[in-house]
Amino acid sequence: MNSLFIRVPTNPAPRCFASWPSSEQEGTRTMENLHIPATTTSPEVDFRFDQHALSIKGESYPENAAAFYAPIIEQMRKYLAANTGAEITIDVALTYFNSSSTKMLFSIFDALDQAAESGSRVSMNWYRDEEDETIAEFGEELKADFRAIEFTDRPIAQQGK
Repeated sequence: MNSLFIRVPTNPAPRCFASWPSSEQEGTRTMENLHIPATTTSPEVDFRFDQHALSIKGESYPENAAAFYAPIIEQMRKYLAANTGAEITIDVALTYFNSSSTKMLFSIFDALDQAAESGSRVSMNWYRDEEDETIAEFGEELKADFRAIEFTDRPIAQQGK
């Protein structure tokens, strides 16, 4: 008897709750906020486009980082194109990320850097454990690579230490 095996992905592509709904007024569009809850392998993503506030926190090592981050990057680019000159704050609090996530994060930061070079004011708060040298060094690398973004290192003391 032949068996049929179907591989079910353990971490399917995230459902994104962002879109460009039609407006009653011709020619105007409002972007809905994007929220993706954290999983054991992917970060919480909370982009409040209406407040120009973006947040990524948790751990990032999804099975397929490109599939996880592609819709996030797409929505963010649409937002940036529609909001030239905005004051944008991004809060990043990642405790761990793998190399494939790093590549996708660089795509996000590159888009933000380009927006800053085009007239938007982009402020990034880089939250990290004060004793985590790896995350601190990565933050310094971001600051050096993406000069148009106003970068603030925000070390956090862990309680009980």
